[in-house]
Amino acid sequence: MSSDNQWSAEEEEGQLSRLIRKSRDSPFFPVGIAGFVAVVSYGLYKLKYRRDQKMSIHLIHMRVAAQGFVVGAVTIGVLYSMYKDYIKPRFFNASKK
Repeated sequence: MSSDNQWSAEEEEGQLSRLIRKSRDSPFFPVGIAGFVAVVSYGLYKLKYRRDQKMSIHLIHMRVAAQGFVVGAVTIGVLYSMYKDYIKPRFFNASKK
């Protein structure tokens, strides 16, 4: 057997190193995760004071708010990436020539 087919522990990427790599690739990734955790935490706190609202409706509202925050963070990250890769080099580097 060749050594290329053997498994190596060095090739495995750990959870923390993967999170750090994704944070470098997309700076709004941790913002989306933090917002998701904040919305879910707030929703769980408000669960105690939901009065006569059904549990299923409360959970649906909480889920929609958390997903909305994550989608918003990803959208802002994509727009920032597009600006950084396409708009900034095209307009700001041309004026330096």
